[in-house]
Amino acid sequence: GLLGAFEPSSATEAIRHELALELLEDVRRLDAQLKESHKRIKVAVRASGTSLTGVYGIGPVLACSLIGYTGDVTRFKSRDQFAAYNGTAPVEVSSGGRVTHRLSRRGNRQLNHAVHMVAICQIRQTHSEGRAYFEKKVAEGKTKKDAIRSLKRQISNTVYRQLVLDAQR
Repeated sequence: GLLGAFEPSSATEAIRHELALELLEDVRRLDAQLKESHKRIKVAVRASGTSLTGVYGIGPVLACSLIGYTGDVTRFKSRDQFAAYNGTAPVEVSSGGRVTHRLSRRGNRQLNHAVHMVAICQIRQTHSEGRAYFEKKVAEGKTKKDAIRSLKRQISNTVYRQLVLDAQR
């Protein structure tokens, strides 16, 4: 390639050239490792027989995160407990007569991030049910942040339902 054809004209250029070649080699190695990891995750998720990948926006990597960070779903008595655990249950922050809710900072942050990524995947696709739900919430007067929070709770409920069904199988 371009780096291989380059002829350094000074000692400094020679060192920079050598470093650039090492960096390129590292990137190629890491890229190959990442592809291999994705393949292994895909195989493991398929072998688990989970129904999560049937949910729009959940591929093998997010399914793996959701299953792994949830652990045994039967430890949660309800979808509300699961939502509290993953931080998608709204937290009331009221003052005076004003009743408002904000995003929970509690719960398992990695699990919350996985739910958030599903929400973003759904919102980005104009034909998805998640996008329709998000737009409905914005039309009702919610801020985009609140609409995302609402969608995340819906996704949490769906994930909980699918994991419970998987556990029963």
